[in-house]
Amino acid sequence: MSKLPDIFTDPEDSQLVADAKKDKPEDHEFTYTERDVILYNLGVGATAKDLQWTYESHDEFAALPTFGVIPQFAASSGISLGWLPNFNPAKLLHGEQYLAIRSPIPTEGHFVNETRLLEVLDKGKAASVTTIVYTKDVATGNVIFENQITVFIRGAGGFGGKRSGKDRGAATAANTPPKRQPDAVIEEKTNASQAALYRLSGDYNPLHIDPSFAAIGGFDQPILHGLCFMGIAGKHVLQSFGAYKDIKVRFSGVVFPSETLITEMWKTGNKVIFSTKTKERGTTVLAAAAVTLVNTDTQAKL
Repeated sequence: MSKLPDIFTDPEDSQLVADAKKDKPEDHEFTYTERDVILYNLGVGATAKDLQWTYESHDEFAALPTFGVIPQFAASSGISLGWLPNFNPAKLLHGEQYLAIRSPIPTEGHFVNETRLLEVLDKGKAASVTTIVYTKDVATGNVIFENQITVFIRGAGGFGGKRSGKDRGAATAANTPPKRQPDAVIEEKTNASQAALYRLSGDYNPLHIDPSFAAIGGFDQPILHGLCFMGIAGKHVLQSFGAYKDIKVRFSGVVFPSETLITEMWKTGNKVIFSTKTKERGTTVLAAAAVTLVNTDTQAKL
């Protein structure tokens, strides 16, 4: 495996964080087939009418771009945060996700994930932790995906060090929507079994299936995976503006299965800024979100 870039040391880090960054988790392998691609595509709302996403013999059969969050999931979820003061996994919230697609996505493959702590911020009453995962093709060594995953752990702050993060380009962009009508809008009703289907792509957190567990978290019913409705919104952008090479979102609200998602999109240069909300409650669930287009001349297809 090639050496990871030297982007992990920071003179502003506290000793606690500096020591945690020295730990290099074991690489995590991931193998998948066309069946897994179809299962993911169905999990984020593709239907039997979308043959390019649900029929392996279609001439243009492909994984949706946001499939890139799947191979890294077990690797990033398994990184140890027990070194944080007062760490409680029940107080962990998924804050942001950045996915860069570095190479064409094969419809079956054998990957390896290299994972490191990228940035840790002391927010006073909470900690903000960003992990970076490089997903590589085992046969070629090529990086297929880069994921940056930011989580917030309530009650785990006060350890000193940085309070504000560095500018990491598209991964940290504010992505404020323009003050004009969106260039494209897509509305999609999720299925009552959406979370039950999506979890088969690898996120088996009972919060998304078990009502009693969801009640412990303060919810009346299980909630939809954040990466699921990110995938649905990413599909909306793809349908409206075409292929993109990265996507970044901030999770700003919860979605309940069977709710309707509305994605509003604004094209600004080579970016499409977007925001997703629930129709029933009017709650914004994805904010500070954008993709970088592959073809900058793309116009809205709607």
